[in-house]
Amino acid sequence: MAKKWTFQPAQCVPFRDMKAIERCRKIKRKDIEKHPNKDFKIKVVSEEDMTFMWLHDMYARIDQARKEGRRCVMLMPNPWPGYRHLARLINETRLDCKHVWLFAMDEYANEDGITPPDSWPKGFYYSLLKFLWKEIDPDLRMPRKQVFAPTNDVIDHYYDLMQEVGGLDISYTGPGWTGHMAFVEPDAPEFDAPLKEWKNFGARICTLSPFTLAQNSLHGCFGFSGDLSAVPPKAATVGPKEVISAKNRWEMAGITVRGTTTSWQRLIARLCYHGPVTPRIPTSILQLYRTDCFISEAIAADIVDSWDVGY
Repeated sequence: MAKKWTFQPAQCVPFRDMKAIERCRKIKRKDIEKHPNKDFKIKVVSEEDMTFMWLHDMYARIDQARKEGRRCVMLMPNPWPGYRHLARLINETRLDCKHVWLFAMDEYANEDGITPPDSWPKGFYYSLLKFLWKEIDPDLRMPRKQVFAPTNDVIDHYYDLMQEVGGLDISYTGPGWTGHMAFVEPDAPEFDAPLKEWKNFGARICTLSPFTLAQNSLHGCFGFSGDLSAVPPKAATVGPKEVISAKNRWEMAGITVRGTTTSWQRLIARLCYHGPVTPRIPTSILQLYRTDCFISEAIAADIVDSWDVGY
């Protein structure tokens, strides 16, 4: 009889509860939408539908707020070229966006905690301006002073800025490889606190996890080549406080490697949405609140070994 052989995760792995991990590994596609909190609504959709639904949700919220004569205050995730589709819809329908306030949820920072200028082409602030704000017809777009990022000059009162304009109507989030929410890392010393205290942590500069450096080194703006040295070591980010304060929350998990079936998000999404609620899995906090959570078919797929792929 073969001897049983076991091991513990490496010490650098942020969440190491093997009982919880094994339980989440076993969650099947057919069961992944089930959750004890009926306000945490999980829906599996195709990747194409998820992108369309997200763009439509942003447009619909802007349009509805305009019709109701109120501000629309949005927490915006990592900018990407797809924001141009939202701008195109706005332009084609002549939707006036003067009532819209945009808050980028995060930005990079150097080893000294200094955020880049909005002219740095790899920055999130730069991309939000390039792919969304500048693409909207000048006659329709929100004033430049209504587009914010958690840069050094505002990060200490980022939450207050949101509250001054009525508070967040919506936050859009998606989990990183560590389970981070925005750049709220599970192993960042700047976010080290028990859950009750951690929930009240607002925007701040934090240290990025080595796993996040690896994840982001695969992004196109960094050459998608695993260049760890290309990714800044720190980030400016909203905290749990800002996301929890939002009137609505929209969560998405649909990242694969260049459209293949390979994804680092398949397990962490299960931990975020079905694992224990803990600062060691930051996105797990959404399980406690009214949240619309969308998972792509690729991420919802059963986790099984494949020796056809092998190593």
